Amino acid sequence: MHTSKKEKAVLSPADHAVADRCFRLARFRRALGITAVSLLLFSGIFVNHRSVPLRGDEHPRSDYTARIERTFLSVPSTTSALNSSRHYAARPHLAGSAEDFQYAKDVLSFFQRELGISPPSTDPIFDAGTPESRQATLSTTSTLEHPSAWVDVYYPVLNTGDADGISLAILDSDNQPIWTADLLEDGDPGDEAAANYKHAIPPWHGMSAAGEAIGQIVYANYGTIDDYNKLVEAGVNLTGKIVLARYGANYRGLKIQGAEQHGVAGVIMYSDPRDDGSVTVENGYLPYPHGPARNPTSIQRGSVIYLSTYPGDPTTPGHPAYPNVTRAEPSCLPTIPSIPLSWANARVLFEQELGGIESGRKLNGKVGSHLIKLTNDVDNKVTPIWNTMAAIPGRIKEEVVIFGCHRDAWVMGGADPTSGTVSLLEVVRGLGALIRQGWQPLRTILIATWDAEEHGLVGSTEFGEDFAEWIQAHAVSYINVDVSAAGSQWNVAGSPSLAHLIKRSAQDVPHPTQANKTLWDARHDAGPYTGEQDAEFTQMWTRNNQVYESVDDSTASLLPLGSGSDYTVFLQRLGIASTDQGFGYTPTDATYHYHSIYDSQMWQERYGDPGFHRHVAVAKHLGLITLRLADSIVLPLNTTHYALELDSYVDTLEESAADGDILPKLDKLRQAISKLQRSSLKLDVEKAEAEKEFRNAIQKIIRGHPGRNAINRIGKWIKDLLGYPSKSVSELGRRVDTRNAWDIVGDFEQQHNFCRERRRGPICKLLKADARVREVNRKLRLFEQGFLAESGIKDREWYRHLGVAPGKNLGYGATTLPGLSEAVVFDRNVTLAEYEAARLTELITALAKQLKA
Repeated sequence: MHTSKKEKAVLSPADHAVADRCFRLARFRRALGITAVSLLLFSGIFVNHRSVPLRGDEHPRSDYTARIERTFLSVPSTTSALNSSRHYAARPHLAGSAEDFQYAKDVLSFFQRELGISPPSTDPIFDAGTPESRQATLSTTSTLEHPSAWVDVYYPVLNTGDADGISLAILDSDNQPIWTADLLEDGDPGDEAAANYKHAIPPWHGMSAAGEAIGQIVYANYGTIDDYNKLVEAGVNLTGKIVLARYGANYRGLKIQGAEQHGVAGVIMYSDPRDDGSVTVENGYLPYPHGPARNPTSIQRGSVIYLSTYPGDPTTPGHPAYPNVTRAEPSCLPTIPSIPLSWANARVLFEQELGGIESGRKLNGKVGSHLIKLTNDVDNKVTPIWNTMAAIPGRIKEEVVIFGCHRDAWVMGGADPTSGTVSLLEVVRGLGALIRQGWQPLRTILIATWDAEEHGLVGSTEFGEDFAEWIQAHAVSYINVDVSAAGSQWNVAGSPSLAHLIKRSAQDVPHPTQANKTLWDARHDAGPYTGEQDAEFTQMWTRNNQVYESVDDSTASLLPLGSGSDYTVFLQRLGIASTDQGFGYTPTDATYHYHSIYDSQMWQERYGDPGFHRHVAVAKHLGLITLRLADSIVLPLNTTHYALELDSYVDTLEESAADGDILPKLDKLRQAISKLQRSSLKLDVEKAEAEKEFRNAIQKIIRGHPGRNAINRIGKWIKDLLGYPSKSVSELGRRVDTRNAWDIVGDFEQQHNFCRERRRGPICKLLKADARVREVNRKLRLFEQGFLAESGIKDREWYRHLGVAPGKNLGYGATTLPGLSEAVVFDRNVTLAEYEAARLTELITALAKQLKA
């Protein structure tokens, strides 16, 4: 019966009492129901099952859990991965394009098929912000009972390049072109897809500024702050110049941002064979597709949004890009034009304007003799993008594991992102196989294929801003994959709390190509090609890679996450423990044609991952950590490892401080870290004891009633206690009729008071143990959020994590303790450094208290 607001206003006191009682009963039923399904699950797991001891600090794993994992690991296959890759890398699928939309629907159909979802009569494609879109996500932690899949549509401002309006020329004294760059990739017919689509996506910088720039050319090496400073120190006036910089060392957007600060008129970025390590034409290797070396016409597209400022839709920072949303003037976009360039075209500039290939590529401040004209033409517009989502509801709905990969590509994206997409789809196939065998995760699993990552992490950022409160209330962890296969070395990074889980799981996955080794060993792998390498590049590579070479394999240290992929909003704005992984390029691998037409299916099959074994190894590892996060009683998050890592963060800061006078006293900060370590060690004890108590409580209920009898008996008790049949129930011999049981469970506080007063009965012990486990898990889940400061990081307040952020002058690379580090190293401001040290100390002190509470 419908009750109007007016009718509600005249309810009697008795009606109010009944309504209040029903509300309290519903609240308790939900809490008890969660405990009940946990009981049913774990009774099934533990009855007559032997525990399997594992390594290190991992909790024992039951035979049931081991069988679940073995079943999952048997599913991902090279044949399936290859077929998926051939489908999703078959044609260009730029964000917002018709092909991108079709792939979004293809993934939706895949989710429906593999997860046993009956497709509705109308495609579940919802504009973000509508009730349907909101309900699709929010229901996963409330009413969802079966797997579901849908597409959310956001409306950010993106841009596309106009090939006819992008140009580069050397001018004579009459401002007439004496050389014009072709700005094309040759589309060698040796790679059929590259040949077919060579004109499909013009080479341009995503989110770049339109405009024309005319000036003399100056070579700026990698275009880092240090490179620009060296040019200024050499007496070069950069105002009005055109800068030529090679890709590498820092994020492409920062090359432009640094140039802007020096009054540069425009920027050209090119791919230099010196950064290809051993695999060069000079070393006798043929260019792709005839060999593993760089195709000289390949061009690296890519976004130049100022990622260190904020990612996502540049017109809606901090808010989701709904249709017809009020938009702001962007503050994260370049104001000067830029274009990408091939090595074939760049070498002409060196030869004609900078004194030749060898001398021209030295940072000597030489200025070209002719004017260079650069023109960039882009179309900025509101563009629909499509996040394809799926959810597998857990028995404990309020805790969620999120797993994602982006789907859009600059062209075909054989490696970026199709390899990651393929690995994600193999994980979904494995989870689907488990569902068909009757498995349900303990925690809810949310799966996403994000859109518009390439323009600036747009799809994931808009989702994160849309559901920020929900994510922070429910998310256990975010697992990311982007490029799962583009080289020989397995790279993994993440929150320190995930380090042990990641290592243990990697040790349970066989090495993709070598017998008697594991995935964890693949961190030290290299490619098959040899030859001389450029000295500067080798030095930089060794410096950046030394963390892998110097770490003792007995430890579980991870690289921290900076930015450059979809974990950014989850970790650095919302404080969700996150990880990212994939096989990447080494200097002895075939050259990876990043963001070009030659990042193709043929390149992937021939050089990236022949046989697709790496795709599958990554899928198996992603699946294991997803299962272990979803199905563990106590979350496998190691806060003590994280707390210990903080000492090394402070050590790094002290080592990087060139001037000790700027560095504030850090005694209080170190004391706060020490308090956090002690609190975390106590939490470790509580984790172990809480899980032991929970397991013991279950064993006491099922002891003497093995197998199906125990499960049936528990199920009957749950039904009776929740008031379904009007029959008496027995709590291990103590008679309780339905009315009495109803009175006991009618009030949540009364139930706990009852248990405290009587201090007996296995059901009360189970409720107590369950509450203890939940409190431990709450502390573990919220630990990463303890590093968030609402006011954010100076000059880029969108980023709130004071433990780690993308480096202000690195972009993709991470800076630990970013607010304090930047105050010391870049701002060189004593007052600011003292403020940041105090702010960080206060946060860590509060986090230590939170763990103890």
